[in-house]
Amino acid sequence: MSQKSKRRGIHVDQSELLCKKGCGYYGNAAWKGYCSKCWREEYQHGRQIQEDRELAERLQKEEDAAAYSVQRPTPKPPSLAHFSKFEEKKTNEKARKVNTVKKFFSPSSRAASKKGSPEGRTPSPSLTRKVSIDTDRASREFLDFLRKLPRLGPEIYKQSKTFTDSMASKEDLGADESSECVQDFYQSLSDRLLTHCKGSAERVERVMDHVEKYIMTRLYKNVFCPETTDDEKRDLTIQTRIRALHWVTVHMLGVPVDEEIPEVSEDVLQAITEIIQMDSMRVPRDKLGCITRCSKRIFSAIMISKREPASADDFLPALIYVVLKANPPRLQSNIQYITRFCNPSRLMSGEDGYYFTNLCCALAFIEKLDAQSLNLSPAEFERYMSGQACQPAPVSDSLELLLGLGVRQERVLEGAQQLERDLIDWQRDVEREVKQALEKHPLQGQQSTSAIDSENVGQDCLPPPLQPQVLTG
Repeated sequence: MSQKSKRRGIHVDQSELLCKKGCGYYGNAAWKGYCSKCWREEYQHGRQIQEDRELAERLQKEEDAAAYSVQRPTPKPPSLAHFSKFEEKKTNEKARKVNTVKKFFSPSSRAASKKGSPEGRTPSPSLTRKVSIDTDRASREFLDFLRKLPRLGPEIYKQSKTFTDSMASKEDLGADESSECVQDFYQSLSDRLLTHCKGSAERVERVMDHVEKYIMTRLYKNVFCPETTDDEKRDLTIQTRIRALHWVTVHMLGVPVDEEIPEVSEDVLQAITEIIQMDSMRVPRDKLGCITRCSKRIFSAIMISKREPASADDFLPALIYVVLKANPPRLQSNIQYITRFCNPSRLMSGEDGYYFTNLCCALAFIEKLDAQSLNLSPAEFERYMSGQACQPAPVSDSLELLLGLGVRQERVLEGAQQLERDLIDWQRDVEREVKQALEKHPLQGQQSTSAIDSENVGQDCLPPPLQPQVLTG
């Protein structure tokens, strides 16, 4: 990250957000600056080299042990048979990894695994766990969506359910291994859908979004912040770091946001709410949605404050400010969860990928924030961090703010008093007008009563009323 010396703030060149391999997609600090695709290639290549080395060492130890057991006088140099044995085991290891994902797409292998399972084995607690409301809802929505795909729907559901059940039973699987299995499943299913959908990438992406929601909602408790990682420790570290930086202001970061404008204040508050709400989501795509909505609120606040379109140089400092004010729960775990299990196409391009990459940059900046980043002297920075300088804003600004609040309070009191006087005057006016009206038009003391039929015309022509008759026996 390069710093601008002419003005306060943070500047990140857009090229620094892209994959360092030059593929044109967005990179990520968790992937050592690579995009998802390039990182998987580098990771798998490095892991393959390491596994080959370990396999070769293990075979060499076996040869040495065998030679020692038969008491050979001198160990023989590695023969062609030894090399062929190494290649055979290497090939078997590769075939086993490939078949790990491919078996989910083979109905015969699934049937065979069911038949060959021991009858007396007790099911895993993760499989017998009560289905949560979110999981049940995700399953129903997934089935409702697949009903619109009569040809592919049943097969997609079978493959997704089989894969999810298999992953849920592997409780000892590490985070990287779980991520690799999920990403391999995404890639395999996506390739098959592209073949069946005749290259309709938009349709395939829509299907993969529902697959991701179904799978990750069911696996969330197993793979989010697992015990095999240091995610929880890093969460506490970054949370403590952000809490210690509570004194950082928009002026120190060079953020062009005027929170005294009601619309701007509302956008900032909503941005803070969105990024906090990210932790309550289970699906990586939903967590990305919170980041995207937060970022759009920030752009809106900058545009209203500057009265012109916001730039990327304005956005990153504002995002850092929002993260500092929000101190989102389990921020590091959420970022790692998105990195490991989100559909990679969303992180490599598009607005979701851009905003997520900026959030990773903001987190990296907060972890390395120092006096130079805020245009402070080292002594001032240490005073703020130690709590000795608890009021970072200038005194003149604070006094001006207090005076403004006092003036506004006086105006409110004057308005309330004027309203009270107006109500009293209005009541007096109404009473006076009523009194004058009664004097001009006094009420009649007695009203003459008349019979019910007094106004009837021609009542003399009517026959007399009927009289009751008494019948005697």
